Amino acid sequence: MHTMNIPWEPHTPEEAMDIALTAARKGVRGANPLVGAVITSPDGYVLHVGYHRGAGTPHAEADAIAQANLADTDLSDTTMYVTLEPCNHIGRTGPCSRAIAQAGISKVVYAHPDMSVAAGGADYLRSQGIEVEQGLRQSESYELNARWFAAAAAQRPFVTAKIASTLDGFIAASDGTSKWITGPGARAAGHTIRARADAVMVGTGTAEADNPALTARDEIGNPLERQPLRVVMGTREVPADALMCRGEGFVHLRTRDPRVALDELYAMGVRHLMIEGGPIIISAFLREGLVDELFWYQAPILLGAGAKAVSDVGITTLTDACRWQLDELGMTPAVNTLGNDTRMHLIPAPHGAPTPL
Repeated sequence: MHTMNIPWEPHTPEEAMDIALTAARKGVRGANPLVGAVITSPDGYVLHVGYHRGAGTPHAEADAIAQANLADTDLSDTTMYVTLEPCNHIGRTGPCSRAIAQAGISKVVYAHPDMSVAAGGADYLRSQGIEVEQGLRQSESYELNARWFAAAAAQRPFVTAKIASTLDGFIAASDGTSKWITGPGARAAGHTIRARADAVMVGTGTAEADNPALTARDEIGNPLERQPLRVVMGTREVPADALMCRGEGFVHLRTRDPRVALDELYAMGVRHLMIEGGPIIISAFLREGLVDELFWYQAPILLGAGAKAVSDVGITTLTDACRWQLDELGMTPAVNTLGNDTRMHLIPAPHGAPTPL
């Protein structure tokens, strides 16, 4: 019934929540948190396991319930363990609190309260006569989504940054040539991230130097179904005939302040921003502690000189360095090879970067 390798034996509540946390890590970071859900029988057997696969896809609770419906599982007297309070609002998907109540689940145990605009699911479930408990593995759930919680609390988009460089950290040679440092596999992977994001942004310097289209495309150049908002940030003008300006869905943020830019994008409905460059704009967000996730692509090339991938981020001593850690997710490996290139998936270490205000 479930797809994970779980022994068919009774599980304690703690074990069931641990399974939900493991399932949550099969997802992908972005506009939504990583969430896992487990449905157990009255005697503790795991019946179904769900997880969230990204914005616009079924939430973890709905995923587990859908599996139960396909298997014709009787959900009366069952318990759902979920790593985050079930949502109570209508966004790209319906409210999970309603789906749980309609499914007939009698008890819900969630790890961490939802502090975003989607909060209120627990109160709704109680109003429907469903027993609700909160707090089991709460700290583990928080750690899993610490940066998403920070972004939600600040009412700003979750920020993903992408860097493609040589082994020695350059994004262009001394003469300015930069296409292409990484190969087609790495570029295709970057377009997959673009398609997940609500918006993709570059600075005016990159817009002038590279004239990027900022569209999400497949390996042969065809546009993908879901396209991000195309954004340029900076005070310089962008030529009217630039590729990114073509058609609807282009925004010029006339500011150099990362926080102002995030406020404006959030007001437009952007909840996941991907920053593609260049070094000035990425460094500005790093300096403010506003990068929540980093994809660093490295080609097996040495230049020795040229344009650096990252410029001044306000650090003068090693003890203040921005420290990052590998982030291993089911849909996003911590380290993987793409042709001859290597990609690292990183998140800020718990004490390695300034905490966003």
